[in-house]
Amino acid sequence: PISSAQGMLVAFGHLYISANGGPGSGLYRAVDTTGDGEWDKIEKLKALAGGGEHGPHALRLSPDGKSIYLIAGNHTNPPDGLSANHLPGNWAEDLLLPRQWDARGHARGRMAPGGWIARTDPDGKTWSIISAGYRNSYDMDFNPEGDLFAYDADMEWDMGSPWYRPTRLCHAVSGSEFGWRSGTGKWPTWYADSLPQVVDIGPGSPVGMNFGTGAKFPARYQRAVYLCDWTFGTMYAVHLQPKGASYVGVREEFVARAPLPLTDVAIGDDGAMYFTIGGRGAQSELFRVTYTGSESTAPAGPSSDNFLGLRKLRRSLEAFHGQQDPAAVEAGLIHLGHADRHIRYAARLALESQPVASWQNDIFTRHEPTAVINGVIALARQGDKRLQPSLLRALASLGWARLGIENRLGLLRAYSLTFIRMGAPDQATSAAVLQQLDKAFPTGEHRLDRDLSQLLAYVNSPTVIDKTLALMKKPSTAVKQDLAALLSRNQRYGGTVARILANHPELQKIHYAFVLRTMRYGWTLEQRREYFKWLGDAGSRSGGASYTGFLNNIRTEALANVSPAEKVALASTVVPPAVKLETLPKPRGPGQAWTVDQVVAAAKAGLAGRDFANGQRSYQAARCGACHRFDGAGGATGPDLSNVAGRFSIKDLAESLIVPSKVVSDQYKASTVITNAGKVITGRIVNDNKGTLTILTDPFDAT
Repeated sequence: PISSAQGMLVAFGHLYISANGGPGSGLYRAVDTTGDGEWDKIEKLKALAGGGEHGPHALRLSPDGKSIYLIAGNHTNPPDGLSANHLPGNWAEDLLLPRQWDARGHARGRMAPGGWIARTDPDGKTWSIISAGYRNSYDMDFNPEGDLFAYDADMEWDMGSPWYRPTRLCHAVSGSEFGWRSGTGKWPTWYADSLPQVVDIGPGSPVGMNFGTGAKFPARYQRAVYLCDWTFGTMYAVHLQPKGASYVGVREEFVARAPLPLTDVAIGDDGAMYFTIGGRGAQSELFRVTYTGSESTAPAGPSSDNFLGLRKLRRSLEAFHGQQDPAAVEAGLIHLGHADRHIRYAARLALESQPVASWQNDIFTRHEPTAVINGVIALARQGDKRLQPSLLRALASLGWARLGIENRLGLLRAYSLTFIRMGAPDQATSAAVLQQLDKAFPTGEHRLDRDLSQLLAYVNSPTVIDKTLALMKKPSTAVKQDLAALLSRNQRYGGTVARILANHPELQKIHYAFVLRTMRYGWTLEQRREYFKWLGDAGSRSGGASYTGFLNNIRTEALANVSPAEKVALASTVVPPAVKLETLPKPRGPGQAWTVDQVVAAAKAGLAGRDFANGQRSYQAARCGACHRFDGAGGATGPDLSNVAGRFSIKDLAESLIVPSKVVSDQYKASTVITNAGKVITGRIVNDNKGTLTILTDPFDAT
């Protein structure tokens, strides 16, 4: 028997299964050996290293019906024996400044490429990576035009930090990189070597998704893509609008209820929509959605738009990805400076798929800034390290004042990649970079100032400390795509989000503090005092479960660059805020040994006369808040309970309270490890990579 199937696909006369744990994570095939119409034999086609809620997930048949796509979360290693990757396989973290792991240990040690989408043949013999840089996309689907989309997860513990990324819909084009990196390392969406999302959805837990193709719905809803959010019981219809060589999306709440822990959605042969709910031991149910209005439900043809030519151009360049073809060099060079981000991205990867010697000299003959920048990025990723001086000269030739914002951002990323991939600059090189960029900071544009601050800190600018501290004194201004804009759509998020919105962290200033932690020299004592005071004040803001831990870790790393004499002078300033330990009430009750059935029966009569104060007292007395977060406060050893009523029925809640060990998410479960030396270690495994285990033994302290 096979279990833990998270993806199933009927194709080529067989049933394909993506197993997540169970008999061993991997791709399986059930075959009919007797011709009686029943699958009677299971074959393991490919073992995959990874499992649990961030393991292998959904399967899809390719639009041409010839291959299979598999999507996996960021705790799943890429398949062994890869060939012809659309995304070049020399992926790396590509972080200019040292990263901090999650303050509570999640995904510690997980490295690039993060979550990924791979393509394989019907026998599971050949594998290639199509797209990567996801956190934990459960599902994907193709639109009628053959474009692939994936619905990626957020890291809710990051809320209130500049590296928080909401759940989002991504256009998974050939070779796409979406920049998930563990801890503080998540790339901003504007990095030139990555691609942006189609639309941000907000906090949640992405599960199933499906296009409305074949539904007996009005044309607008046939063309929509439907996204299921398990946490907040909401299905979104995202209406895609062509823009350039890709799309942008407009989201609409389509189905919502509390509780409604959505798991998957599909369009049936009868034209109805079917979706399921359940998960983590909750009651599973099947629902059907039909249209009863007066609009036509005839099959919708393709909508007309003015960008079809750009999408065709993008696909023509993508045909060179992972393939060596002399024609790719000319095509790639022509479009390396294209105005459309997706086209120049596809052109760069077309070049990177070819032998470097066949195109590297051509990069140095480019004069248009966009082409120069993307050419340098390509060579930084694929070229010999001895090319670094030539790449730096090419970048230095670009006048900052003559560049638009996008090319300025690209220039800063190109410099960063050249140093990351080819080696740190010497003093003369740093001086040349400062000559070009030091006077430009600050610009007043938040993306530029973010990237400038870290590059200038990296090359030890003599002015960056003073300028950055000055920015940290200024009142914060609203930033596009700030947390408030993403979360205000739904009041059911309750106190947790309300607390963050009412006392929102200053995202840009946290980034500046993160940058300055790396600076050892150039400080005055008063500047040190000002910096550590800001960190202390930031602790009074509200954020996700890792927010305070991140601030404490920034403080710790900054202190490592402070001299012993300065530490003495700053002693009263650098001490982290004391944890406020409440005097917990003594437990009372429960009066009887409750069973699940008794709780369900008691709730059937209604919940009138509830005493919320007594409920809070019981919650505190049982120390629930030591492990769980509620209303923005508490620990993170267990799940956040703020919206638990939106995910679980009374029976499910009672079962979790009375039989708590019946269903434990792998995200929170503890394990007992016995070493070869006989030592017994009990704790939560936060990383299992290449034979090395990282175990969090104290659930209340992840440091």
